Amino acid sequence: MTEADPNHSHNDDKGNGNVTSNGKHSLKVRYVARRNAIFASPRFQYWAAKLPLINRIARSRASSAFDLVAGFSYTQILRACVESGLFDVLSRGPIGHQTVAAELKLSNEAALTLLRAARALTLSEEPVSDGWMLGEQGAVLAADKGAQAMVRHHRLLYRDLAEPMELLRKDRKEATELSRYWSYAGALHGAAHAGQETAEYSQLMAASQHFVADQVLASFRFPESAKLLDVGGGYGAFLRAIGEANPDLHLGLFDLPEVVESGQEILVDAMGSARVSAHPGNFFESDIPRGYDIVSLVRILHDHDDEPVARLLANIHKSLAPGARLLIAEPMARMVGAEGMGEAFFGMYLWAMGSGRARSPDEICAMLKTAGFSRTQTIKTPQPINAGLIVAFA
Repeated sequence: MTEADPNHSHNDDKGNGNVTSNGKHSLKVRYVARRNAIFASPRFQYWAAKLPLINRIARSRASSAFDLVAGFSYTQILRACVESGLFDVLSRGPIGHQTVAAELKLSNEAALTLLRAARALTLSEEPVSDGWMLGEQGAVLAADKGAQAMVRHHRLLYRDLAEPMELLRKDRKEATELSRYWSYAGALHGAAHAGQETAEYSQLMAASQHFVADQVLASFRFPESAKLLDVGGGYGAFLRAIGEANPDLHLGLFDLPEVVESGQEILVDAMGSARVSAHPGNFFESDIPRGYDIVSLVRILHDHDDEPVARLLANIHKSLAPGARLLIAEPMARMVGAEGMGEAFFGMYLWAMGSGRARSPDEICAMLKTAGFSRTQTIKTPQPINAGLIVAFA
């Protein structure tokens, strides 16, 4: 929004800081204000619960509102299931609650409380009396070690969010649980053990990278015999997934020296040395290797603030020959069907991390244009909650 924009004006209403909108936007403002007033009315809520045609909508909204209130309890129930090993126990089910209690070192009453709480979230199920098994969601999560790794990791976020206003009032350079953990954020804060933190970062990313790789494979077709360079590729988990599905691709890995050495070994063991090239360097400062048809950035941009992202995109554009492409895959803001993931979860997560933010596809495309890319294409993915996809052409 700029001063030259005729559809917006910023005027203080009697000095109270309210924004007044002109033109077509004022209609939307009045609609939202009227809608909110109606929804907040106890009389409307009473009649909404009575009328057959809208009481289903009213119940759904009430359930969603309760989920907002109880969400932290839900996450802690899931965390308890993962950290206690309950999923492994229930995978041998049906099993009685006393056996669960013994294996989890809980009292019988505590085990029943956890099992019943998990049942409400479809993490556990009791198909026969005191015969407990995995529920639908539990079966999915029990088989997904990457998701379990993320659940364990989120304990750090929960500590930072224990006092959300205190977190928001902090200078972003102040240390948090997350900033001490993550390698790149840790480096920004002058962490003393960046090498160790880098290893932990890459291991966690490798465990969960299939979330994004699955979306890329479902949405983007790699040309035969092309050369793919993954910038910031860690231990090569993304490259391995793409390479296994596209056996003619040549795979290039670019990351910090202490990371790329291990990543190269893993990729060579899986793919053979003829298909793998390794390039140590810092993607902000080093030249990006040339000669690749496609360069990928997988969950990289949202970790960094706007200025370093602009430098990174310009650095990559400089390395690309005409016709080459940049493939960006990461969770994005304002994605239809995944709105909460972008600006609610990642908005607060990255604030706590002290670096980066979730960007919308429009924001990323604008940055790509500024970096010199000729055109961009946003590609729909089956699960935008895991990743959005943008292709930029040199």
